[in-house]
Amino acid sequence: MLEPGVSYQIALKNSKMSANIIKWSLTVTNLANFDQKIQMFDIDSPYPLTKEQIQYYQEFGYIKLKNVLDAETLEFYRQEITGKVIELNTLHLPMEERTTYQKAFLQIENLWQHSEIVKRFVLGKRLGRIAAELMEVKGVRLYHDQALYKEGSGGITPWHADQYYWPLSSNKSVTVWIPLQKTPLEMGPLAFSMGSQKLQIGRDLEISDESEVVLRDELAKANLQEDEGPFDLGEVSFHSGWTFHHARGNTTGRTREVMTIIYIDKHIRLAAPENRNQQNDWDSWCPGIKIGEEIDSPLNPVIY
Repeated sequence: MLEPGVSYQIALKNSKMSANIIKWSLTVTNLANFDQKIQMFDIDSPYPLTKEQIQYYQEFGYIKLKNVLDAETLEFYRQEITGKVIELNTLHLPMEERTTYQKAFLQIENLWQHSEIVKRFVLGKRLGRIAAELMEVKGVRLYHDQALYKEGSGGITPWHADQYYWPLSSNKSVTVWIPLQKTPLEMGPLAFSMGSQKLQIGRDLEISDESEVVLRDELAKANLQEDEGPFDLGEVSFHSGWTFHHARGNTTGRTREVMTIIYIDKHIRLAAPENRNQQNDWDSWCPGIKIGEEIDSPLNPVIY
């Protein structure tokens, strides 16, 4: 059993070569001191957005914002998020035996249901308020969260749009992408096709080798610029559900640790699923909600 306050080195085999080991440092938090400790980290106070930043998001379908979370706050939550990724991960195939999707990252969803500390982070009002202001809605609720850990030697994340997977009645959805460390190009930071949320092409493609090829060509034909750059520590991005994005592979020896939270307009309604992935999302993230109803299940609390 892990002891509170003790630092552990946890080793996971990377699939490309058995000698290549990913090491994560994990400090187990003493939950008895949770309330006292959590007060040290501010994730609720407003982040001042300008009109120009909101206009940029509306025009281009994404925005990168610096200094949203400080280093100490990120490190505190990184320890818990990484611990839960290690605990809950079920993908242990060697890299060469994985699909393109599996090579892209370890994906653990709805961590907030497995940790009071992660729950506090996911329900934080600062990020939720930014999401609401960027989408120009009165409030947002949680769709779901997910950790996306791209291992050292992990592959590309193919071009795709998230809302292909979501049975939603409008485009008022946004994902915040939160790197838990400084993320250079070599680690595979998220990159965006600027203004692509206005395109209709490619909306029927799930993330795959096909989506990488088709969307790469179509976005080039549309003459849309790509924004690919490193992320500083504390910098996050917000992208719309229909904004096309991708990431290069991770060529470093360190895992790229990222937490994401998906927000939806608090009044958004469940739409009839258009594919099997949307049906799966309905079953997983919107339990008990009927088509045409507001998505207000216990898994979708209002955050801001």
